[in-house]
Amino acid sequence: MRILLTGTSGQVGGALLPLLSISHTVLAPQRAEFDLSRPETVAEALDGLAPDLIVNPAAYTAVDKAEDESELALRVNAASPAAMAAWAANRGVPLIHFSTDYVFDGSGEKPWREEDKCAPLSSYGRSKWEGEQSVQASGAPHLIVRTSWVYAAQGTNFLRTMVRLARERDELRVVADQFGAPTAAASIAEATAGIIDRRRSTVDLARDFEGAKGLVHLANAGMTSWHGFATAIVEGLKARDQAVKARSVHAIATSDFPTRAVRPANSRLDTSRLLQVFGVSMPDWGEALEGELDRLVAIG
Repeated sequence: MRILLTGTSGQVGGALLPLLSISHTVLAPQRAEFDLSRPETVAEALDGLAPDLIVNPAAYTAVDKAEDESELALRVNAASPAAMAAWAANRGVPLIHFSTDYVFDGSGEKPWREEDKCAPLSSYGRSKWEGEQSVQASGAPHLIVRTSWVYAAQGTNFLRTMVRLARERDELRVVADQFGAPTAAASIAEATAGIIDRRRSTVDLARDFEGAKGLVHLANAGMTSWHGFATAIVEGLKARDQAVKARSVHAIATSDFPTRAVRPANSRLDTSRLLQVFGVSMPDWGEALEGELDRLVAIG
């Protein structure tokens, strides 16, 4: 298959690139060739690329900044996916589009199921929710993949931030009343590649997407808080004989760490549909973290 993969400079796209390249021809245009901040150019760019499958992990992900750049977030996260989906619908090309736990309001304590009501709290969440709706309404064969708390050994993310702070500060203060599953980009990539590679044709792939009702939750198994995640990172660094200045990780409330955008308190995702439809069982978040810490240490 000729697969258009967006966002290869990002965490999920970067992790997907080597996996998909094993069995497929991967088209990985740079931003100048495929600019999601300019949705009016997307269809023409797709005409030139002519993919058999579109995989779109690229997104505007600056959650707090999106409160002041809501128009840009909407162009990247909603208007451009809508343009991709419209192009795909006209040609019967399947589309895998990534979304987020931020489409939910974070209420309750149960893991969110795919059919639960969306009520985003932030501009970022609203832009992703609008993107989802556009893809769903397009008529294209599609699979929207919602994930949560994405991180990797490279890039800008919570893991990298905690590693830097643990090396710089005596104490860390981390929110302990928001819950979810930290999800490694490598885990997302492996699961997504597995979904794609289990079928030989895009027709069969589209049939699988229909079986999943066009929507699936994908996150590492288990649950913790940001404080629990930070604690595991610091302990993991120490276990690998890395220089760590931080002696303690203090649990604080969300109210003690105000942010521009409101975060969901409950980001747990129910991944049972992922297993039932695609046969994918996700590794525990702690197991995935071990692998990312090994990679982080290896790259220095």
